[in-house]
Amino acid sequence: MAITDWPEGERPRERLLAHGAEALSDAELLAIYLRVGVRGKSAVDLARELLLCFEGSLSALVEASLEELASVSGIGMAKAAQLKASFELARRALAREMSTRDSFSSPGKVRDWLRLKLATRQNEVFMALWLDAQNRLIKSDELFSGTLTQTSVYPREVVKAALANNAAAVILAHNHPSGIAEPSAADEMLTQNLKAALALVDVKVLDHFIVAGTGVPLSFAERGLL
Repeated sequence: MAITDWPEGERPRERLLAHGAEALSDAELLAIYLRVGVRGKSAVDLARELLLCFEGSLSALVEASLEELASVSGIGMAKAAQLKASFELARRALAREMSTRDSFSSPGKVRDWLRLKLATRQNEVFMALWLDAQNRLIKSDELFSGTLTQTSVYPREVVKAALANNAAAVILAHNHPSGIAEPSAADEMLTQNLKAALALVDVKVLDHFIVAGTGVPLSFAERGLL
């Protein structure tokens, strides 16, 4: 049944207008963006299938390639391009919001942005968010990637990047593709080594986040590990 044949109070667009976007499910929000379904499927059906193709994960959907999105039956390259554009706009909006306000006073925004960047990466990535004296984002750097160990993240290179960006503070982050956010002993030792090295050039480590899947990124500061 087409959405236009649904009772008016059950149609996603009408529900959004009446109750706000927060009242809708992920599939209903996607359906509004897709606008139309395909033969035998409403836009909501198509949106549900799209999510299922990425294990029901919005983060995985956001990080999917154009080709992966386009390969879903009923999506195609045109809709895939529209979706990628909308995801990039959301990512840029978060980044710009971080650059115009006190980043550390809004750790939720930092977590959201890091999930968008790292949640579905298949390899380990170590990042630094360089901040100025007002805790505004100067630049995000992917400093190291691959299979990270303490010996593959070089404090000297991190200090060089801090000086190059004239940073006053930094938020460190890396992902665990395993999906387990718990810090290892090596993670804790690396954090302390980086904190000591950066202190020599007056750069304060505000936090270190571990991103694992779509769960809430783990904060070293909140765990008392800084």
